Amino acid sequence: MTASSNHNTTAAIAAPDRPQTATFPRIKFSKRGFSIDHPDPEAGERLMADAFGVADSDAMYGILKQLVKASVNGARLDHANLAFMISMMQGIKPRDAIEAMLAAQMICVHVTAMRSAQHLAGADNIQCQDSAARALGKLVRTFPAQIEALNRYRNKGEPAITVQNLSVQDGGKAIVGNVTQHARMIVSQPGAPAALADARTVPMPIVGEHEQVIATHDAPA
Repeated sequence: MTASSNHNTTAAIAAPDRPQTATFPRIKFSKRGFSIDHPDPEAGERLMADAFGVADSDAMYGILKQLVKASVNGARLDHANLAFMISMMQGIKPRDAIEAMLAAQMICVHVTAMRSAQHLAGADNIQCQDSAARALGKLVRTFPAQIEALNRYRNKGEPAITVQNLSVQDGGKAIVGNVTQHARMIVSQPGAPAALADARTVPMPIVGEHEQVIATHDAPA
């Protein structure tokens, strides 16, 4: 990665949650490519790698190069767009290479979805409207699936289940507020006789991979 000293454009804003004394690296562009601009080159690479959640400069430069290419709008680099993408990487805070790749994909899908929305808004014929609408629909459906994939990876593959609005019979114990556990959590099935009162519970079948909200029904008087 090389860059000219007399022609450069900076992109990427200061990392959130970092001390004021820690200067977050910026991206410097030239006709020959881009490089990390920091008073201490090694420290700059380290800071960028930490923000991306990867262990070495090879992985960091690989993801950064992909983000640079994805930031291109038309045939030109969109420096503000790249700054946004790097900032979102910092906000997601990947913790390893898998999370870094998922985060980069999520950001690119979001950026592309917004471009599709812009194309849809400016479409002047039915064919362009249909094409932009189809692309936008696929992208906005992909984005929450990526969020779920990242959450499941961080939760070691177990979808979260939220239990709320429990009704308790005489002699039972109530939990006030929402309780979120992983899929191995045991809850009572609706219709099980006095399940909460006598603590006879059966595993709830997992219907899907999305977060589920389970509510028990009041037992008949």
